[in-house]
Amino acid sequence: MTAPTPYLFCAAAPPLHYVAGAIEDAQARGWTVRLGLTPTAAAWLEDHLGGLEALTGNRVRSTYRRPGDASGWPAPDVIHFAPITANSLNAWALGLTPSWPVGVVVQAAGKGTPMVAMPCVNQALAAHPQVDRSVAALRDMGVTVLYGEGGWAPNPSGQGRPTEYPWHLVTDAADRFLPQQ
Repeated sequence: MTAPTPYLFCAAAPPLHYVAGAIEDAQARGWTVRLGLTPTAAAWLEDHLGGLEALTGNRVRSTYRRPGDASGWPAPDVIHFAPITANSLNAWALGLTPSWPVGVVVQAAGKGTPMVAMPCVNQALAAHPQVDRSVAALRDMGVTVLYGEGGWAPNPSGQGRPTEYPWHLVTDAADRFLPQQ
């Protein structure tokens, strides 16, 4: 049996700097991780992309490919998007495709691909009514959104807690969708 293939998508939020640990956890579960980043996340990790490619054994993607170019990635068994910012969360819920990872999850919803998301927003962003509407819309689409109790609880503005981001919750939730080896 081949290893499960999850896509791990990340937006530019402080826990992004700890994505290698999340990848290692997924690999310890027998997964072959494909890492996709929003363009801003890719810029934040620019000096580490080579190391992340070596860690995953796959090219890290952050941009749309040209028509006719091969993807190079197999279809995902599950997609997990974490950390996901308010910007990417709202775009996804509204069906907008401003970045490659968001475009993939918008289409994946129509394909019935299992998906897990865990926002990383502070209390000021979470206070905007669109965040709750977007979480509800994604849940209505069947996306497992780990937000609030049992997921990410927004922190006060200016008091980031990137080392406290519970990556394991995303991996555990995604694991439920993967074929068992």
